[in-house]
Amino acid sequence: MNKAFTREPDGDTDDDDEAGAGLPPLPAGSKNYMTPRGYQTLRDELLQLIDTERPKIVEIVHWAASNGDRSENGDYIYGKKRLREIDRRIRFLTRRLDIAEVADPSAHHGSDQVFFGATVTYANQKGEERTITIKGIDEADNLQGEVSWVSPIARALLKAREGDEVRLQTPGGVETIEVLAVTYPAPRAG
Repeated sequence: MNKAFTREPDGDTDDDDEAGAGLPPLPAGSKNYMTPRGYQTLRDELLQLIDTERPKIVEIVHWAASNGDRSENGDYIYGKKRLREIDRRIRFLTRRLDIAEVADPSAHHGSDQVFFGATVTYANQKGEERTITIKGIDEADNLQGEVSWVSPIARALLKAREGDEVRLQTPGGVETIEVLAVTYPAPRAG
């Protein structure tokens, strides 16, 4: 076959990983743990896309299509592209929410052992302290000090207790870190 007739990716592939905004895939055979707040945030986004944003874009595309020549109609072209992005994101969110395992970290309130949802303060060998919160893959925000439960630091800390020293494999070698404090949100009243 002539190379001129081979299909090359054009950036509009129907790859659901793109809709995950760079989120890592779930480890094989694992559950998609989320906090109740993380689950609600993703559910709210899904409903907003379905109930508000998608109908608005469908209306724009319909209007643009009624204007005739679609080949040079920017509203039509970009509207169709945006619809594909929205549909991809809806599929992604639906799949992730379908397999979500909501785990309420407040169930461990008062515990000194690290489980999903814990906020952990630890110190490295140099005495530098850092505080992180262990959250789900779809809700962790590194800029807010949140890490995914599948991250190397979370894996090293899980099941440890205050005062324990754990070994963390880093690109620079094995590092020993000490768990200084473990906290969980208080249970909701009522």
